[in-house]
Amino acid sequence: MKARAFEYVRPQSVEEALRAFGDADGDAAYIAGGQSLVPALALRLQAPALLIDIARIEELHGLAVVGDRLRIGATTRHFEILNSELVAEHAPLLSKAAPFVAHPAIRNKGTFGGSLALADPASEFPTMALALDAEVEIASFAGDRRVAIADFFLGLYETALQSGEMIRAVHIPVATAKTRYAFDELARRRGDYALVGAGVNAEYDGDRIERIGIAFLSAGPTPMRARRAEAILTGSRLTLEIIREAQEALDVDLDPPGDEHTPVEMRLHLARVLLGRLLGRLEARP
Repeated sequence: MKARAFEYVRPQSVEEALRAFGDADGDAAYIAGGQSLVPALALRLQAPALLIDIARIEELHGLAVVGDRLRIGATTRHFEILNSELVAEHAPLLSKAAPFVAHPAIRNKGTFGGSLALADPASEFPTMALALDAEVEIASFAGDRRVAIADFFLGLYETALQSGEMIRAVHIPVATAKTRYAFDELARRRGDYALVGAGVNAEYDGDRIERIGIAFLSAGPTPMRARRAEAILTGSRLTLEIIREAQEALDVDLDPPGDEHTPVEMRLHLARVLLGRLLGRLEARP
């Protein structure tokens, strides 16, 4: 099977891209890295009459610290996240997760905004954005708006993006001297979709956790935030008893898929094991 015939435009600005979408009466799709869209076109899961290439719009690209936020332009590529000293300093959890994103060929083309827009529940960057309490800046003809990441993922491959809208940038609170973080995932082979993965981003007050964000991938229909586990850990020292309580809370926090190879209880068990490992790494980090 191959893609249907389509028209192609390469606008020079966000406004021009939005206008092209409107002129196509919605029968259009934005493309940047194309790592998800191109296979969908080939399978005719998507068949727009117009492709709008936004990859070279300068205002959608780049990394910068603006106030107390790290701004990541939507078309910033995965390998740039991986290699950025700015990300390593101000959003180190993203740096930890970046080597686990697929393979180098995909990291060279895939974009940060595209990853969030797809909202794959098995994807690393959307899940880490959730753990980091990111904010998504969305462009539309009605004007820009910002959506908290907790309100952005609505369901399986479903987001708060409306027809014609695009992600302009993602804003992430910068790390402080009190920040500790950890990421890991369990997969049959490196580069495969993880059986389960998780990221933890915590602010410490002495030896107590002042605030913590815990998010899991491959553990539900969307990236999943472990709210009950967070509530147990907030304000606490990490004792074995507290860690055990947080692990048990995942039975309620998560809604993992199951199949004949990886049943639900197995994924929950792996999630509990993974959370224990990551909390142990927080304690080991100076």
